[in-house]
Amino acid sequence: MTGDLAAYLAPHYTMFRVSERLLLTGHSHQAWPDVALDGQLEAFHDAALGVDAKWARAMDKAEEVRAGFRRVLDDPAAELALGSSTHELVIRFLSSLPLGDRPRLVTSDGEFHTLRRQLSRLAEEGLEVVRVPAEPVGSLSARLAEAVDDRTAAVLVSAVMYETATIVPELGTLADACDRRGAQLLVDAYHALGVVPFSAAAIPSAWVVGGGYKYLQLGEGNCFLRVPPHAARFRPVITGWFAEFADLAAETGPDAVAYPPGAQAFSGATYDPTSHYRAARVFGFFAEHGLTPDLLRLVSQRQLARLTARFDAMDTGGLISRDTGTPLAGVAGFLALRSPHAARLRDGLTARGVLADSRGHMLRLGPAPYLSDDQLDTAMDALEAELAAMRANRPIARISGAA
Repeated sequence: MTGDLAAYLAPHYTMFRVSERLLLTGHSHQAWPDVALDGQLEAFHDAALGVDAKWARAMDKAEEVRAGFRRVLDDPAAELALGSSTHELVIRFLSSLPLGDRPRLVTSDGEFHTLRRQLSRLAEEGLEVVRVPAEPVGSLSARLAEAVDDRTAAVLVSAVMYETATIVPELGTLADACDRRGAQLLVDAYHALGVVPFSAAAIPSAWVVGGGYKYLQLGEGNCFLRVPPHAARFRPVITGWFAEFADLAAETGPDAVAYPPGAQAFSGATYDPTSHYRAARVFGFFAEHGLTPDLLRLVSQRQLARLTARFDAMDTGGLISRDTGTPLAGVAGFLALRSPHAARLRDGLTARGVLADSRGHMLRLGPAPYLSDDQLDTAMDALEAELAAMRANRPIARISGAA
């Protein structure tokens, strides 16, 4: 079942009307299956029935979410701290590092805003932040490894570059280099999960952060931090009271903060459990319908090949281009098209009924398994028509070096 799945899946997404709309936002906000609403209603019903006693049910849902993440991480024994955003989890991770003794952080210049902005602010406060060029991605892990020294507290890098969808190879080699230097490795797997098979178990010493807002269709509020076995010696400065949830009856003092073992040490505080009810239902839907990482990868690659073939056959007039140096196997879940007119093209597509997005000079087209081949073709027809209209209406800048 690797062909056009839309006829099979679309009936389960009636609330998002996926068969009626051209939603090429699949790399960002994918549609939610209808069972997600059942989860949100269940959360309300449990709160109404149990009042404060709802938390026992909520904790059960959190465990279902952890189990779902463990499946997509290919790590059945993963220790997972949950959070509403990767930012809050990254902050706890950073606060656990010995930054006084090792005040150096190494990253790439292609990271998502969570890391980009926070690390820039920390650099303003005196931390040394080294940014290694993300391109070429094929050698990124090796170049990050070369940048690690004895003053480096951590390396922070994505498994997939969020702007270009290129997959970062050799993360295991990078993890080995960090181990040798006593530095921590944090891998942001957000843009891989649900579209590129990813094995956290293959990099056991790494910290892995990610979430389900994108390809996993879980919606907001469903993120995790996989903590490695040696995390037991780390004491995050930013710490929530859920970290001592199991020992609330114990006597505490103002000057001694105890930490539980494993991922619980990186817990936060009171949260809205509705997101976990929704996520548990969606993880169940994926399992019921056989939407495994391997199958989703096959579907994604097939859809990207179709989009790419259509794009390569277009007369773009030099207004837009794609990276032809990266094979399709090195690309994750969306087609990244470079153009100085990316925002204008996005708006033009929206007017033609195609929802996509742009980041800077990058127009991003993200298919999803509930979209049919005919819908993808219609979306590319709209892009071709928009390019033709731009060329006809007025002289506009071409991409430098384009024919």
